Amino acid sequence: MSVEEEVFKIQKKMSKITTNDGTGQEQALDLLKALQSLNINLDILTKTRIGMTVNELRKSSKDEEVIALAKTLIKNWKRFLATPGASGGKDTANNNSNSKSSSANKSSSSSSSSSKDKEKSSSSSASSSSSKEKKREEEKKSLQAIKDDRKPIQTSFPASSGMTDAVRIKCREMLCNALKTGDIPEGCPEPEEMAIELEEAIYAEFRNTDMKYKNRVRSRVANLKDPKNPTLRGNFMCGAITAQQLAKMTPEEMASDEMKKLREKFVKEAINDAQLATVQGTKTDLLKCGKCKKRNCTYNQLQTRSSDEPMTTFVMCNECGHRWKFC
Repeated sequence: MSVEEEVFKIQKKMSKITTNDGTGQEQALDLLKALQSLNINLDILTKTRIGMTVNELRKSSKDEEVIALAKTLIKNWKRFLATPGASGGKDTANNNSNSKSSSANKSSSSSSSSSKDKEKSSSSSASSSSSKEKKREEEKKSLQAIKDDRKPIQTSFPASSGMTDAVRIKCREMLCNALKTGDIPEGCPEPEEMAIELEEAIYAEFRNTDMKYKNRVRSRVANLKDPKNPTLRGNFMCGAITAQQLAKMTPEEMASDEMKKLREKFVKEAINDAQLATVQGTKTDLLKCGKCKKRNCTYNQLQTRSSDEPMTTFVMCNECGHRWKFC
């Protein structure tokens, strides 16, 4: 299959992709990568008008990777913009030279040509010139789609020198906004600097901007913005937690003190429930449930402390399922 047929095939698939609802992002990215691997020249761009299709995909897509790759392709194809004028001018000069040479040869060899032949020659030359002008205009219109509406990504976050990755710039902006939540402690670095340092630490672990990288950034943003967890943001801003540490912290490590205590409570209750379930208890009516006030209970006695300490009694109400323990 020729390159031109491949481009037509990709263009047909690309025109069916729906990117507004986020369902065709992966397929669009694969098609753009396929275009990037093909050797596309000016003639193929003119015949297939693939530049217009890629530009429309870039406008409709909300995925940063699709937009970035589409812009890269458009930028590469823009190099052909200077070609039509130069080659067209050269062709015109050659044609004019050939036309003049032909006219001179004709006039010298047959000075007795009729006026009708001269009119036909003039008409043919004018028609050829008009056809070339029309072709050049079509080439310009085809490539104009690549040039039109090519706007840079607008962001309030200052990109560092040499940083052109749209995804990384957006992630730095999100981290910066999260660090600006609430009051900024005095004497701490600027949120922009801290955001750049944290993003670089995350990127250093994955070395690309795939879904794992994005999920890691989102989890940092969510925890730094959490109003119930100001300690994490304060420790990071003041340097108690480094960017490298925060980039690799687990959700449990980033959790607030309140959340950590709640998790410890749930773990202890789960352990107690497991201990009660492992030993079949003894039914008794001597113990009264504090919840339903009935005397239908099952109890177990286990040695949970040292041998010289009294055993712990675990009780479960058979009526309502309430559990408690005492020594």
